[in-house]
Amino acid sequence: MATHTSQHILNTAANLLGFCLFVITSMHITNYSENSLIDESTAVIAVLLISSCLFSFFAIRTNHVSGEMQLEKVANYLFITSLIGILVIILLITFNILK
Repeated sequence: MATHTSQHILNTAANLLGFCLFVITSMHITNYSENSLIDESTAVIAVLLISSCLFSFFAIRTNHVSGEMQLEKVANYLFITSLIGILVIILLITFNILK
């Protein structure tokens, strides 16, 4: 049976994915995406979060303990990478480097 970590990763990654998709949609609606790298960066993070969700879901659904641990480890790495990406984007926006 899957551990509780996979479920937390799945829930949190799905919520952050929704936020990323909201940012991308908002930028395209306002035509701000043509002058900005924020939507491209957010799209890369969204792909990482989707991948994290998938690996987390497969970790929950698998019956093999070793497979569960490997899938959960991949989901963790993808999730941490996406969090770091979000932090980098926020810092770049804060210091007016990314416009």
